[in-house]
Amino acid sequence: MTRQDRAWAATRKGLFELRRRGGAWQVERLSFVADPVTMLLPPDDSGRMLAGLNLGHFGAKLHASDDAGQTWREVTAPSFPPQPEGAEGPAWKLDQVFALERAGDAIWCGSVPGGLFVSRDGGESWQLDETLWRDPRREQWMGGGNPAPALHSICPHPTRPDELLVGVSCGGAWRTTDGGASWHLRAKGMRADFMPPELAGDENSQDPHLIARCRDQPDVLWCQHHCGIFRSADNGATWVETRALPSSFGFAVAAHPGDPDTAWFAPAVKDERRIPVDAALCVTRTRDGGKTFDVLRTGLPQQHCYDLIYRHGLAVDDSGEQLVMGSTTGGLWASGDAGDSWQTVSAHLPPIYAVKFG
Repeated sequence: MTRQDRAWAATRKGLFELRRRGGAWQVERLSFVADPVTMLLPPDDSGRMLAGLNLGHFGAKLHASDDAGQTWREVTAPSFPPQPEGAEGPAWKLDQVFALERAGDAIWCGSVPGGLFVSRDGGESWQLDETLWRDPRREQWMGGGNPAPALHSICPHPTRPDELLVGVSCGGAWRTTDGGASWHLRAKGMRADFMPPELAGDENSQDPHLIARCRDQPDVLWCQHHCGIFRSADNGATWVETRALPSSFGFAVAAHPGDPDTAWFAPAVKDERRIPVDAALCVTRTRDGGKTFDVLRTGLPQQHCYDLIYRHGLAVDDSGEQLVMGSTTGGLWASGDAGDSWQTVSAHLPPIYAVKFG
């Protein structure tokens, strides 16, 4: 079995393992029955994987598996230092594990509130990136859909393990080239039209919903922003807006691993409604760097559909041909032809927070 033949869906009622057999996807196993799983890190070659849970009154938890999800054990979750008296901003308390990514021998974790943590021992222990957390500009960050800022995107550079770019809602995009010892804003060109006109271009006020990097052309990054779709061809130094129909609003973006001009999005009606345009689900795809977009509907519900795709609800595999997509109302779809057509894997899973190949 290859990584393209296995996927995962983190949902409000557990973690589902999916297998592709004979070209069709099916649910194979459920872990954490009835517990909300907010994020997962797929297994590496040794079978090591992580899952973040949000147990409400019992708090945010982290579990690890050494056998690709067959068995699990709780490990220490990331935690913040004691909050100084009178410190501004949200409570220094882990509310949610919102992103997990590998970079070299490190694992990085993004959280609500907007903290960034690193582990050098496979997720057994964590250290807060103090430089980003103590940056005075962080105090200007604000919550988007969450009451507190959320660090949701972690984009490691594929050949430089000490370099990564992160996205914060609402706090823009930031890059480090020294493993987190220093950080620089990288959101020039993004536009926050919910801010006063004189602050619409403020890099520290931007609301990227998700940022994704092209693996083979790492200077190319795609961003699904609250106010549109943006692309960078210079490693985040500048961003250029592009527009798509039926909508440039959404939460998810998947970047083709090999083709810097190809990316997929899941459009929706903006702000208060947050449903598919005309209650008909589609995926938009560009193959020319955002100049034009294909609207892909084959196999997706086109009537009375109110499914929203969360930030981490759309994923593409290493080949750039297989995609999986999960929705807030438990719909799960897969495509084997780069999104041209879709097959329903399940129509009645719990609300899906994240999907991943691996």
